[in-house]
Amino acid sequence: MKIIVPMAGRGSRLRPHTLTIPKPLIPVAGKPIVHRLVSDIVKVLDQEIEEIAFILGDPAFFGEEVVESLKALAKSLGAKPSIYRQLDPKGTGHAIMCAEESLSGPAVIAYADTLIRANFDLDQEADSVIWTKKVANPEAYGVVKLNERDEIVELVEKPETFVSDQAVIGIYYFKDVGVLKKELQYVLDNNIINGGEYQINDGIKRMMLDGKVFKTGTVDEWMDCGNKNVTVETNARMLGFLSKDGEPLVAKSVVNENSSIIEPCYIGENVVIKNSSIGPHVSIGDGTTIENSSIKNSLIQNQSKISNADLENAMVGNYVVYNGNFETISIGDYSVME
Repeated sequence: MKIIVPMAGRGSRLRPHTLTIPKPLIPVAGKPIVHRLVSDIVKVLDQEIEEIAFILGDPAFFGEEVVESLKALAKSLGAKPSIYRQLDPKGTGHAIMCAEESLSGPAVIAYADTLIRANFDLDQEADSVIWTKKVANPEAYGVVKLNERDEIVELVEKPETFVSDQAVIGIYYFKDVGVLKKELQYVLDNNIINGGEYQINDGIKRMMLDGKVFKTGTVDEWMDCGNKNVTVETNARMLGFLSKDGEPLVAKSVVNENSSIIEPCYIGENVVIKNSSIGPHVSIGDGTTIENSSIKNSLIQNQSKISNADLENAMVGNYVVYNGNFETISIGDYSVME
């Protein structure tokens, strides 16, 4: 089994936090989004992973530090790492084809901007499985249309009339991803463009026309990291899941002086907390100092200093200095507010 991870986008909706760090590398509940996603997919598959291929953007942004962290992730999961580049943002189908050399055999394709919680077996009779989540407002999503045998027969983007309540979350299994490769090559060769880009859906639709059987794999939880507010919400939800799983979330090296920690919270290595109240649903990265503050439902990254703050629904980057009384903030890396 292979895992293919397209992650070349700049994450513009999550700025300023993605001005210096690719969105899939932003930590949520103490671990980068892409690390958590890939690790959770490996758990769900419960199969030996031969290779994990990452499709990155411009080396000026997705630099050597990013490459090395992804290689280490793949190796930690017992897989060979492969790195590819999508230098022109020409869509999801084009991104996948940038990893052409790895497109053979069974594979999962997962876009690195969501997190999941799931527990199911892949349908071995299907040629492909598209992972979905039941949603209350399907008109806001791309959804699958099913026949009487619960096979996917159509993909419908933001339907104006009801088609189904199963939204596509951006994770796909292919018994032989080489078949998708062939159809996407046809899409590229014939300049089949939707929304100004080459789309994975056009390759999938060609597979359906050829009689390939598509089934759904339904996840229990689907958490977005598209913008600041939903990322803070996803951090809170993930902390709740990890706490129930019994995962240690507060490092032993944390210095706590006259402060309270209201769980669940993730607090990284060498964090110093003085005269403060932290939590619930707060993640604090390594080396950060919090003084004279109250912080709830917020994400604070590494090596920052927060003083005299009363924060809720806040997102603070790395190496930030903040001293103030605003409540809801979104501050990128290396910012100073005093």
